[in-house]
Amino acid sequence: MAWRHKNRWFRRWLVTIVFWMVPVAIVAVREIQEEMAYNSLDLQTALTTWTLTDAQRAAGDAPRCHGVPDDARAAGCPADVLAANAPRQQDAVKLYADRRSTLAGYLWHAFVGYWVVPAATLLGIGIVLGGVRRALRRPPPPAKHPQQH
Repeated sequence: MAWRHKNRWFRRWLVTIVFWMVPVAIVAVREIQEEMAYNSLDLQTALTTWTLTDAQRAAGDAPRCHGVPDDARAAGCPADVLAANAPRQQDAVKLYADRRSTLAGYLWHAFVGYWVVPAATLLGIGIVLGGVRRALRRPPPPAKHPQQH
């Protein structure tokens, strides 16, 4: 019974941080969706764009070199075109991986900055205020002792 009233602020703090997690999570999920959609589109564009020389275009290699490298290889794209475009496509895959890890780092810092730090700050303020209230509380009145005759 004493726990229920004595630490009411702690329950309020828990409810507050749980409810505060909801908007933080919504913003994080939307950011992940938008950023990864952009990154995926950029990767797809880089993987499906082919650079051909004039000689390769004249030889008729352009129609066979389309899509991702595996599709182009299956369509009969020449090995020299595949080899010439492979470094650029590998760089695009590495850039995509870097962007994903950077996004994860940003989201971690945002989580700490927008949820953990406020939660810890509110907890600290609650502890300090609880300690001050306890220190300022009047001491209980002295117990009356039966008078001795």
